[in-house]
Amino acid sequence: MRRKLAAGNWKMNGLTASLGELRSLVTAHPDPMVDILVCPPATLISQAAQCCAEHPIGIGGQDCHAERAGAHTGDVSAEMLKDSGACAVILGHSERRGDHGETSDTVRAKARAAQAAGLMAVICMGESLAQRDAANTLDIIAAQMALSIPDSSTAENLVIAYEPIWAIGTGLTPDAAQIGEVHDFIRTRLERRFDPGVGRGVRILYGGSVKPDNADAIFRVPNVDGALVGGASLKAGDFSPIIAALESSA
Repeated sequence: MRRKLAAGNWKMNGLTASLGELRSLVTAHPDPMVDILVCPPATLISQAAQCCAEHPIGIGGQDCHAERAGAHTGDVSAEMLKDSGACAVILGHSERRGDHGETSDTVRAKARAAQAAGLMAVICMGESLAQRDAANTLDIIAAQMALSIPDSSTAENLVIAYEPIWAIGTGLTPDAAQIGEVHDFIRTRLERRFDPGVGRGVRILYGGSVKPDNADAIFRVPNVDGALVGGASLKAGDFSPIIAALESSA
């Protein structure tokens, strides 16, 4: 059985005072039935890890460099994230691919570094609205999977997050059939590439305008093992109902 995962991506949001939301989440879910991961900005990782030191909520980063160390001003390595208390890192988010020109080859190199440092790599992939309208979604996902996922991946150090770009922060959400088609496709590809234990064990999350009012329907779709949540993860009052909906589906 794959243990469900609710992951929150705070993006470039959050100051020290925002840790109060994390403490509220700890209080609301003292013994969660699913895995919970919160990825605050790098400036808060160490403090966030301390907040959750005696609680099963995991803390993750939002990006890492492919190198262990070096002359890379402003970058953060996977080992630095691990040293700060992180257990995972989000990689290949569409905002990184778009805003910073990251290719799938770059994402694979970062994922390999993350896994070598003992972090779980949450690798994001998804299509644009133009690609969806052109019926190219599965081709895009296949290419991103082939190039973004390192061969070192296991069911423990890899999570896939399907995030259609056109649904991120727009309020738009694919219907259950569209989500199911992509998640089933990803599962089949994983089983074809890796041994059965890995292919069946890797968790596949859905991301893109996940909210308390649509979470239950999304989590009923086969092969949806949880969610990567953006804006709704910033407030415990919004994220907690999503976690509860995932627990109900577990």
